[in-house]
Amino acid sequence: MHFVNTLKTLVFMGILTALIVVVGGVFGGKTGMMVAFGFACVMNIGSYWFSDKIALAAHQAQPIEREQAPVLYEIVERLAAKANIPVPPIYLIPTDSPNAFATGRDPEHSAVAVTAGILKMLSEDELEGVLAHELGHVKNRDVLLTTIAAVLAGVVTMIAQNGLYFAGSRDEDGPNPLVMIAAAIFAPIAASLINLAISRSREYEADATGAELCGKPLELADALAKIERGAQVQPMTDSNPAYASLYIANPFPQNWLFKLMSTHPPTQDRIFRLQQMARKMHTH
Repeated sequence: MHFVNTLKTLVFMGILTALIVVVGGVFGGKTGMMVAFGFACVMNIGSYWFSDKIALAAHQAQPIEREQAPVLYEIVERLAAKANIPVPPIYLIPTDSPNAFATGRDPEHSAVAVTAGILKMLSEDELEGVLAHELGHVKNRDVLLTTIAAVLAGVVTMIAQNGLYFAGSRDEDGPNPLVMIAAAIFAPIAASLINLAISRSREYEADATGAELCGKPLELADALAKIERGAQVQPMTDSNPAYASLYIANPFPQNWLFKLMSTHPPTQDRIFRLQQMARKMHTH
């Protein structure tokens, strides 16, 4: 599993690097390609070593002290012991949108972040199910792959958006404006599709691992249903959609196209699988 995830990480870093270079070339020609390649190399190195810090900073996450959330600490410590991984630092994201994510390059360098909204919405058992899911990601060593993909997909989106913004300021010898507009539209979509390709299966795996860790698959299922409803009522509006794959459920407003390209499997499918797990637990 560790080798497979490492290989996937290298492959997707290469694909997203190539996409960044192509977008740079569309907007800046050969010079743009060179600049984009150098930028991509820096981002690759930075996202490997500092992906957790980048993701946490992007969401204005702040460390939570034990005195602020003793129950939260107790749950994380208990689950980490069961998973046989170090206890990760815990962060709070200041938003009422209910959600959570794990990040980091390995179990020894990971972190768990929860939103203020999820602490208000879920019961203790449901919160334990969510945290078990997130520590499942850490235990399965897929947080590095997901975080790097999210960071680099965010870079592609940023370059494309900035390129479109400056399209009108280029001289007549610049690239075709229609090509630039097309790149600005389709480059973020391509980045999202790459992100999508690595995210759906890992959510099912983390659901299963989390349910085994906490022994409460139905509580995790209830939490997923509540989070999805809560995210529709109180979606995140001030974060880059490229980071959607980090979260336990998609935190952004969803139309039909957004659902089609969602980095998460349908919540009802996840709930059905968890209900099946619960039935199997009761029959053994």
